Amino acid sequence: MEAHGDQRWLVECLTATLDTARDVRAFAEESLRQASLLPGYGAALTKVTINKEIPFGLRQLAAVLLKQFIKQHWQEDEENFVPPVVSASEKVVIRQLLLTSLDDSNGKIRTAISMAVAAIGQQDWPEDWPELLPVLLKLIGDQSNGNGVRGALRCLALLSDDLDDTCVPKLVPELFPSLYRIISSPHLYENSLRAKAFAIVHSCISMLGSMSGVYKRDTASLITSMLDPLIEQFSIVLNSPVQSQNPDDWSMQMEVLKCLLQLVQNFPRLPEAKISAILPALWQTFVSSFKTYHLSYIQGADDLDSVSYDSDGSERSLESFEIQLFELWTTIVGNSRLAKVIGGNIKELAYYTIALQQITEEQVQSWSRDANQYVADEDDLTYSCRVSGSLLLEEVVTAYEDYGIDSILEASQMRFHESRELKEAGSADWWRLHEASLFALGSLSEQLSEAQDSGLTKYNVRDLLEQMLIDIMGTGVHQYPFLHARAFSNVAKFSTVISKGISEQYLCNAAHAIASDVPPPVKVGACRALAQLLPESNQNLIQPNIMGILSSLVDLLRQASDETLHLVLETLQSAIKSGGEQSTLIEPVISPIILDVWAQHIADPFISIDAVEVLEFLGHQEFSWMLTATCFSNPPNNWIHFSETQGPARWTGCRFTGPFDDGTQTAVVKAVFDTCFVSTVQIVLESDDHGEMQNATECLAAFISGGQQELLVWGGEQGHTLKMLLDAASRLLDPALESSVSLFVGSFVLQLILQIPLHLSPHIPDLIAAIVRRMQTSSITGLKSSLIVIIARLVHMSAPNVDGFINLLLSIPAQGYGNSLVYIMSEWSQLQGEIQGAYQIKVTTTALALLISTRHPELSKVEVQGHLIKTSAGITTRSKARVTPDQWTKIPLPAKIFSLLADTLAEIQEQIGAGDDDDCEEDSDWEEVQNGDASISDDIIHSASVPSIANPSVEHLNAMAKVFDEDDDDSYDDDLTKTDPLNEVKLADFLTNIFANLWENDRPMFEYLCQGLSDSQRSAVEQVLRR
Repeated sequence: MEAHGDQRWLVECLTATLDTARDVRAFAEESLRQASLLPGYGAALTKVTINKEIPFGLRQLAAVLLKQFIKQHWQEDEENFVPPVVSASEKVVIRQLLLTSLDDSNGKIRTAISMAVAAIGQQDWPEDWPELLPVLLKLIGDQSNGNGVRGALRCLALLSDDLDDTCVPKLVPELFPSLYRIISSPHLYENSLRAKAFAIVHSCISMLGSMSGVYKRDTASLITSMLDPLIEQFSIVLNSPVQSQNPDDWSMQMEVLKCLLQLVQNFPRLPEAKISAILPALWQTFVSSFKTYHLSYIQGADDLDSVSYDSDGSERSLESFEIQLFELWTTIVGNSRLAKVIGGNIKELAYYTIALQQITEEQVQSWSRDANQYVADEDDLTYSCRVSGSLLLEEVVTAYEDYGIDSILEASQMRFHESRELKEAGSADWWRLHEASLFALGSLSEQLSEAQDSGLTKYNVRDLLEQMLIDIMGTGVHQYPFLHARAFSNVAKFSTVISKGISEQYLCNAAHAIASDVPPPVKVGACRALAQLLPESNQNLIQPNIMGILSSLVDLLRQASDETLHLVLETLQSAIKSGGEQSTLIEPVISPIILDVWAQHIADPFISIDAVEVLEFLGHQEFSWMLTATCFSNPPNNWIHFSETQGPARWTGCRFTGPFDDGTQTAVVKAVFDTCFVSTVQIVLESDDHGEMQNATECLAAFISGGQQELLVWGGEQGHTLKMLLDAASRLLDPALESSVSLFVGSFVLQLILQIPLHLSPHIPDLIAAIVRRMQTSSITGLKSSLIVIIARLVHMSAPNVDGFINLLLSIPAQGYGNSLVYIMSEWSQLQGEIQGAYQIKVTTTALALLISTRHPELSKVEVQGHLIKTSAGITTRSKARVTPDQWTKIPLPAKIFSLLADTLAEIQEQIGAGDDDDCEEDSDWEEVQNGDASISDDIIHSASVPSIANPSVEHLNAMAKVFDEDDDDSYDDDLTKTDPLNEVKLADFLTNIFANLWENDRPMFEYLCQGLSDSQRSAVEQVLRR
């Protein structure tokens, strides 16, 4: 943009974007878009933003566009970058203009400018913008310029997360006096400004805490210099009672709580007297905030529909304030020195904690409307006062043991008696305290059950629980549903503690509840009780009622969904198991319903697994293959609907495994193939849905694994199935696709290599070229690693002519590199340490060994990344990273491979070193490995020209290598690769022979490669050579 007249044009254009005529607005918006690509546009926006003569609305619009401009054009390596990048000269102009306008008199404009300064500072400070902090400190220190103080504090608050260990020690002594003056001057600065000052103090304490491990003396000195004045101000702030749910009224207290949390967490050895001095004020905040929370949240006296959030996106609510308090108390209790200080007040702490765990009115409304939400909130550690309070009580038990348990039991008993008094006084909310007391005890069920068994506690857990539970029996289930639900839940948790009579009474009540018209939370609690009590109860009591229980659960199954469905299925399992022979009578009714549940929720692994387990309890042990065979080869009517709604790419639970012979498996796989193979391939070729394509890819891998070579003749016309598989591979390796879509292509292509290698051989050059293109456009390490595994398996497939495979890579071009060998080995050598999985590590490690064993002359011409060159100390900021990016040495490929192999050998030896200290049972496992097959595949040895040598260390290394040779029965990838002969290779043997062969046959090269090893790597190699 031209220097002259740019403001006038921009103001006119901004005005036009607000025009009522649509075509005028559209033209103006397009003009602005085109202008954003021209030099000077950012500076022009800045000038309009800071020009006080321009109407406020246009200035604000310019500020919004400026923020967007900075986000898109300031830095090239940012995720949201849009070319062109702002020139260095224009950046200087924008930074100078913004800094001089941080004291704008309009609050909204000042905030916008502060945010723009912070956004630039996060990119440029300190290296490219060293004057930023001095200007901000000068503004903060100028007491006469209130607007400047506000603007500078806003900037510092946004920048504080980018403070590093090099600037904090210098910054804190300069900054703290100004911050302290703001914090301690309520007559000069409003609370919001003081809260921002506290927030910056919090960031400084946090950074000092992260530095304390390395710079212990320096950080301790800095903290000590600030501690006395800070504690004094903390006490003053916390002594102010919390009287409103409005966040603006307690924002300073919130920041003080965060500061205290950082102090206690990061500086646990601070003088007890310092922290003790603030405890009375902290208790005052705890008690006063509870009163406000009780009125606003538990009783629901205030409107809570609107929730505000701070600049970081964190919720600003009184509940979040209470949770912050709980976190601080939990940290104090967990500090052994501070725990002694508050030991005399633990009962009172538990007393108020239980009261804060009462169900709020909002929860009553939410859980009454949605049983799924109730179950989810009960099962998950949700962000709430109830959960945070439970975590505090658990810490109390851990810190104070029997004394802590007695304190909690006494506090629970006191709250229970209070609920009784409220009930007698006619209060409608009496049940909340009763339920909260039960909830608190239930959250400690394991610890309290152990205490009851030990008999060391002052209070009797059984007596208190039974008293609470008996009182509930006489109340109305419709009037107090959550109280009854909690009773059922606690009976399940304390089934080994409470008496048999009460347990059986609640079992009967639960059976009646699931068959009655009671509120959903009651049925949830009843299911929990049944799931726990049925297997433990007297069969004479169960058998007369089991058919009714099963029928009621089947009815619930038809009504349940999501979270409740999981619970009902779990309860049904217990009921079927307890029903014995009677359960078989209802099997014809239950099985079709469970099959339908499985079909409707096949994409949900938890529900589908629950459904499978129910069928297995009914006697369908063959379910894993029977369901596949029957549903696909002879689909029922409802299966058509399932296929239409779920699609074959959603069958994530289908695996072709089960208790059948090879002939049965082939028949099952063919039945599935005939029904949905073509549609699965079509999804890969045509779908744009990432999840569908990922699941379809996994299905294709399973097809190949299950059908093997026979699968190629199932598609009718010769070569048709192979063509479809290759087309699918081509689409998945398309470099234009997003990386996440191709995430499982590695498993798919690996099956092609393992199951149909002869048919795949003619297509290997094209496959490698496609893999290279896909890797070069991928940003996901997992995808690149899986494709490296493919290349590694192709190395093995080429044996004994590995030289020929290297020549093939040399003939395939790679963009930006001389050839595919250079590119692939550059990536492989960097990512070898990122590869996960026993099979994957074994395949890639042995393939590297095969490559280096060829001694191919072209390998030495390839240079790859070596070691990191340390250029500076301290934390690396974004601007520092751009100025001094990481630098690495370059080393020849054979040296890198040799180093990687030595790393693996050292890791194996480390594993056995750790194993030497284990118990006898683990030693016996090692012996089993040693006595197992330690042979190496003749083909692999031949391909590498490695002679078999007798070495005393080999058998010992077999035991070391157990960690690499173990199979994970739960891994789907392991199921697909378990037939690969490479699984039989003992990695320790293989590496031993590789090093021994090189040492014996090419001593100069061996000694040259050893020069680049670290001490630990060299020691590992020497250990196997001298045995």
